[in-house]
Amino acid sequence: MFFKKYGDIVVGVFFMTLSAALMFMAQQLPKSKVMDIGPEFMPMVIGVITFALAALLTFLSVKNMKMRSKELAGAKPDDCDYKRVLLSAILVLIYVFILQPIGFIVTTLVYLPLQMLVLSPDDQRGKKQIIQLLIIDVIFTMVVFFLFRYGFKIVLPAGIFTINL
Repeated sequence: MFFKKYGDIVVGVFFMTLSAALMFMAQQLPKSKVMDIGPEFMPMVIGVITFALAALLTFLSVKNMKMRSKELAGAKPDDCDYKRVLLSAILVLIYVFILQPIGFIVTTLVYLPLQMLVLSPDDQRGKKQIIQLLIIDVIFTMVVFFLFRYGFKIVLPAGIFTINL
């Protein structure tokens, strides 16, 4: 019941702390001598956005706490789907460890549909939905690859396949 009542506040404070640490560590990265935008740019952008969203979540949670406590007074605790949480964490760990040796494109093309299948509701796992997930997977992977390669001039891990696009 504690997490139901204060969960958003705990998560908001956690992510504010995490994003502050990210922004601090991003400032420790060496400055680029080649470009105006250095390696600290993206972590700073992500840190600022995460901090702002976490602060907004915390603020709104505190603001609406009285209303939420009235709602939760008669509510029963929901069952957590630990199997999906554990499987999702395992998929993320596998993705992180094989990203460098295998490469971004292949790893992401395999990881994303698996993660989307794990997180999708049971009734949304038909043939049509799987085809949609695969299309989203290919489009997202290619957009991110080209955005980093040509937009940010950052080369993602090529792994076993060297692609000269």
